[in-house]
Amino acid sequence: MVFRLIFEKKYKPRLQKRHSRNTIPRYVKMNIEKRHFGTIEDQKVDLFTMKNDNGMSVQITNFGGIITSLKVPDRNGEIGDVVLGFDNLEDYLGEHPYFGAIVGRYANRISEGNFDLGGEKIQVSQNENPNHLHGGFEGFDKKIWNVEAAEANESEAFLKLKYLSRDGEEGFPGNLNCEVIFSLRRANELSIKYRCTTDKTTVVNLTHHDYFNLKNGGATDVLGHELTIFAEAHTPSDDSFLPTGEVKFLNGQSFDFQKPKRVGDALKNANLPFGFNHNFVLRQAEKRLKHAANLYDPESGRLLKIFTTQPGIQLYTAGYLEKMRGKGGVAYQAFHGLCLEGQHFPDSPNHSNFPSTVLRPGEIYEEEYLMKFEIP
Repeated sequence: MVFRLIFEKKYKPRLQKRHSRNTIPRYVKMNIEKRHFGTIEDQKVDLFTMKNDNGMSVQITNFGGIITSLKVPDRNGEIGDVVLGFDNLEDYLGEHPYFGAIVGRYANRISEGNFDLGGEKIQVSQNENPNHLHGGFEGFDKKIWNVEAAEANESEAFLKLKYLSRDGEEGFPGNLNCEVIFSLRRANELSIKYRCTTDKTTVVNLTHHDYFNLKNGGATDVLGHELTIFAEAHTPSDDSFLPTGEVKFLNGQSFDFQKPKRVGDALKNANLPFGFNHNFVLRQAEKRLKHAANLYDPESGRLLKIFTTQPGIQLYTAGYLEKMRGKGGVAYQAFHGLCLEGQHFPDSPNHSNFPSTVLRPGEIYEEEYLMKFEIP
């Protein structure tokens, strides 16, 4: 005990300053800062920046829970942004493909916006005529979330957001209390945890819609990225990206990412001129945090490992991304990013063989999505 006290007194200051990029420093507190990001109809919107000691940082706004920036080091220690987005709030208020946002109350599609719930026909908004997409005309991505906590300690910095989706919003039944916690950890991990309760039986499917480009944040395409998805099956879909209800084993076919594939090669082999927009069935269906996918950029050396408690992961290679000016004036185009969204299956309320998305009073919806960045 005496030796420990002498050691900490003599060497603790040095440990705070001296560490390599491959080690996790001790005794240094994580960091979170807040600044004004803009206003929407006299409501204040803030931007929170969380940092660790390994060069990783993330910026999140309480408008839509949007991750506006996610910076990590490459193999040479150079820090770079790895997600697509905008520099200011005004651009997020315009039309964009859900860049970096919380998506709900129901992520992905519901056929014709209707389903049966306990014998009652429910009709929700049809914002992708005739179907429902990503929560409707004004989903969770367009809401100002309440900031419940923004704190940091020695092991993590975290931001807790809350939103009450009222009964009937976009046609969904029940007052849904939602909580989302973003946690930046010292081992270059970013966790997103969801928790919801309801006072009336409803359906819930939340995800986070980040567009990744590990090379240069969207300045060029991701066709050279190598992708692995730990899924043995997928849910085939029609031309509207609605599932047929079948669960089809991949068995080495063009949709099979169980072994690493270059994204460009996979697109060519699958004959998908507009890219992937498909749900993959993860190997382990039980509800626990499981390794879902890897995304690797050979040029930067950045490796993204994704873990989720959800039963599926949606691969979207942004083939429909039209030219738009993103951060720093960069022109985003098709295939300049890709999404790996941990979620339940599309149109689950209309397919009894899919994992249920029904949430009842007294139950708790809890899911987690974890991003871990490494240099292999």
